[in-house]
Amino acid sequence: MLLGPSLGLSAVLFSLGVAGVLFRRNAIVIFICIELMLNAVNLSFIAFAQQLGRSGQVIVFFVMAVAAAEAAVGLAIMIAIYRHKDTIDVREINLLRG
Repeated sequence: MLLGPSLGLSAVLFSLGVAGVLFRRNAIVIFICIELMLNAVNLSFIAFAQQLGRSGQVIVFFVMAVAAAEAAVGLAIMIAIYRHKDTIDVREINLLRG
């Protein structure tokens, strides 16, 4: 696998994830875009690990563990907010406002 195309694909995926976080208002779509960004970072770690050594592959497992924990906690928070507010639209969730 060549380093250039892998990093290019990783940059495109990361950019799509950032655009989704900035422009979408549905909380579930925002979480999916965050997962897309984490997977883009994983792809770049794997590309660098193939070129430079195996230490990047170890970091990927830690990133995957953080992504799994983020998904579990994030979905639990979204379920709690949906039960309280009956919506998951980010513009209508104002639980921290006094």
